[in-house]
Amino acid sequence: MVTSIDTVPGWFSDDELAWVRSRMPVLYVNAVPVRVDNTGSVTRVGLLLQATPEQTISRAVVSGRVLYHERVRDALLRHLEKDLGPMALPSIPATPQPFTVAEYFPTPGVTSYHDPRQHAVALAYVVPVTGDCRPRQDALDLVWFTPEEAAGPEVQSEMADGQGVLVRQALAHTGCLP
Repeated sequence: MVTSIDTVPGWFSDDELAWVRSRMPVLYVNAVPVRVDNTGSVTRVGLLLQATPEQTISRAVVSGRVLYHERVRDALLRHLEKDLGPMALPSIPATPQPFTVAEYFPTPGVTSYHDPRQHAVALAYVVPVTGDCRPRQDALDLVWFTPEEAAGPEVQSEMADGQGVLVRQALAHTGCLP
């Protein structure tokens, strides 16, 4: 029997999600949106400006949970549309392989990645986008940086919880880490 709760995204209540997060790792996707030239070289890296629960502002990549019975490809598309808008036109490869697996721990220092709410495992992708990006949902703004700027100390200092490390890994993966 299918109930309405089976078809509503994010169907866990806040209490249920807190219970799950306290007991097991949760699967996420991270996407580093990029603009590429006609040779496929990265020319720009898109970073979101977001308010954190701690009342601070930081830059971040697109990120979100993979829902039960959702393909990774669909989760990537859903989160890219949620954060960048429906006209971003992301290009998910036919065989999406993450460039890294980021393990976020609630205890700082276990890895470069930290999430005080939970132990999370994120499959991380570099995703070219060709359309018009307009931040939505939790994002306050989207700024396109050159690879040099995104890897530089000024932008890196604006990223929290390992997001800067993730961007540098994405740039290294694409061969354009300055």
